[in-house]
Amino acid sequence: MLAAALPLTAEAAEEEKAVTLDGADLYQRHCSTCHDGAAPKAPALVKLQLMSARSVLAALETGAMKQQARHLSRAEKVAVAEHVSGSRLEEELHQALPAEQYCTRSVEETFSRKRNRILDWGFGLENRRYIPAEEARLDRSQLPALKLKWVFAFPGATRVRSQPTVYDGIVFVGSQDGTVYALDLEEGCVYWTFVADQEVRTAIQVKPASGDGGATLFFADFSANVYALDAASGGLLWKTRIDYHPDVTVTGSPRIYGDSLYVPLSSSEWASAADPSYPCCTFRGGVARLALADGRLRWLGQVVVSLPAPTGRKNAAGTPFLAPSGGPVWNSPTVDVTGARLFVGTGESYSSPAHEASDAVVSFALPYGERRVVYQALRDDAWNLSCNLPDKRNCPEEFGPDFDIGAPVILQRAEDDLWLYVGQKSGDVYKLRLDADGGVRLAWRKKVGRGGFLGGVHWGMALAEGKGLLLVPIADTDVIGRFSGARKPGLYALDLDQGGLRWAWRAPLSCPSGKRAGCDPGLSAPVTVAGDLVFAAALDGTLRIHDLETGKLLWQYDTDRDYPQVTYTRARGGSIESIGAVVTGGNVLVGSGYLWGGRMAGNALLNFSIH
Repeated sequence: MLAAALPLTAEAAEEEKAVTLDGADLYQRHCSTCHDGAAPKAPALVKLQLMSARSVLAALETGAMKQQARHLSRAEKVAVAEHVSGSRLEEELHQALPAEQYCTRSVEETFSRKRNRILDWGFGLENRRYIPAEEARLDRSQLPALKLKWVFAFPGATRVRSQPTVYDGIVFVGSQDGTVYALDLEEGCVYWTFVADQEVRTAIQVKPASGDGGATLFFADFSANVYALDAASGGLLWKTRIDYHPDVTVTGSPRIYGDSLYVPLSSSEWASAADPSYPCCTFRGGVARLALADGRLRWLGQVVVSLPAPTGRKNAAGTPFLAPSGGPVWNSPTVDVTGARLFVGTGESYSSPAHEASDAVVSFALPYGERRVVYQALRDDAWNLSCNLPDKRNCPEEFGPDFDIGAPVILQRAEDDLWLYVGQKSGDVYKLRLDADGGVRLAWRKKVGRGGFLGGVHWGMALAEGKGLLLVPIADTDVIGRFSGARKPGLYALDLDQGGLRWAWRAPLSCPSGKRAGCDPGLSAPVTVAGDLVFAAALDGTLRIHDLETGKLLWQYDTDRDYPQVTYTRARGGSIESIGAVVTGGNVLVGSGYLWGGRMAGNALLNFSIH
C-alpha cells in the first residue's frame, strides 16, 4: 500500500530553506570563473556533476575548497553543492528515517520464505537478462491487473542508477547519496540502511551462506570502494579501495563467481582531460579480482597492457600527450565457466593513437587475470571531454565518435559452440564465435540504429534462447549535436542464427507536448525478458511490456510524474536511463529518474504488482 507522506523533520525543513537560494547564481558568481576553464587545475563542471552533494559540500567545508569558500554561509555552500551535483543534500539520512518507515519483522523472518533465486544485474553469469516464467509469475493474461503497488523515494536524489537486486523477498538497492537500502518486496518498508562513501551505481551482488539462512552483499561505489555487508543487518564486514589510478571508478556491476568478486573498472579521466594542463591520459581500463572473504586483491587485469608514455606531442598549453590510454569497462563481466574466463566490453581510447583494445570485446583468464581474446569492433575511436570544448586542446586526433561497448557481453553455449552477442553505441550488433584454439571470428553483424551519445545500444540487450531471439533496445540519442542520419529509436528482435529482423517496434521520434525539458523517446536502459514478455523502458520515463513473439505493445505506464503519497519523502519519476526492470513473483520493479546529460530528474523506485 502507499502510505501518506510524513511531515518534514526539523533538519529537512532547514534544508528546504537552503534550496530557496539560487545555487546556479552562486556558482556563476563564485565558482564558474575557475571551473569553467580559467583555472587549469580546477575540475570541470561536468566532473563535479558526477559527485554527490555530500562530497561537494565536504570539499567546500573541510577539503580543497575550504579557503575559497570561506566567505559563503553554510546555506550558500549547500545550495552550490546541490546545484553542481544535481542532488539534494540529506545529512545523516540513515538516522532520519522515521519509525513508520521500518518493517515490523526482521530480515531473518523474510529470508525464511526461501525464495532462493538471486535476481541481480544480468540475472546470471551469462548476462542474458532472461527470467523464466515460473520465476516471473506474470503472463499477458494478467497484465490488466498489473497496478502500482508501492513507491520508494530516494531522499535527496535526482537520478536512480542502481538496478534493484531481489533475493528471498528482500530488495537491495543503492542510491545517489551512497545509501544502500534493504526493502521488503511486498510492502516497500525498510529493514536497514548502510551509507557508503559515494554514489552506488552498481547492482548489489548476493552470496548466500552455506547451510540455512544468511547471505553477504557486495557492491562498489563511485570512488571504487568495494564493500561487503551482512545481508541481515547491513553491518560492514570489509571495505577495500581499488586505487591504482586517481580517477578510477566503478559503474558496471561486480560479478560473483566461486570465492571471488570480479569488479569492472572505469574512470572519470575523460572529464579530467578538459583541463589543458592535465597530461592526457594514463588510465587503463580493467577488471579486479577480489577475495570474497576479506576483499584482498588477487589480480588486476588491464585492457591496456602497455604503460602510457609521452608521445612526443604537446597541446597548445605545452602539456605533453601520453598514450596508450582508455579502454574503460563500464559493464558487468560475463563468465564462461567451462573456459575459465570472463568477457567484458570496453570503451574508447582517451588519447591518440587509439588503442587496439578500445571499443572491443576482451577476455581475461580467471586464474591469474591474463588478457587473452581481443576483438575490436571499431578502430581509431579516441575521445575525451576536451573534444566538446571550443579550444579542443586535449582532444585526440581521431576525435571520437565515442562508440563504446557499454552493454554487457551475452554468452550462449550450444553444445560445443560458444557464441557471444555484443551491442555497441554505434547501433551495431555482433554475433561472435569463439573457436577451440582461442580465436574469435565474426558470425554476423547487423546495423540496427544510427548510434548516438546514449546509444545505439547503450546498457544492455536480452537473449530469449528458447525463442531464438535477441532483443535490442535502441536510443539513437544525440545530446552533443554531432550525429546525422535518421533516428530509429525502439525495440528490435533479431534472429539468433543469421541476425535477421524478426520484428521491430518503433518508438515515436519526439515526446508529446507538455513533457519536461530533457524528454527523449529513445531506449537507453537494458531490456528484460520474463517468460513471453519483454520489458523495455525509455528516456521519456515510459515503461512498456511487449509480446515476445510479435513485439505487440501490451501494457505501458508513464513513470514521469509526481507520487504525492509515499512512505518517506516526495517522489518523482523521470527518465529511465541505465537500469532495467526486475520481474519476480508477479512484481515488476523499476527505478525512474536521471538528471544528467539533459535528461529528466527523478528519485523513485516503483513496484507494480498483480497482487
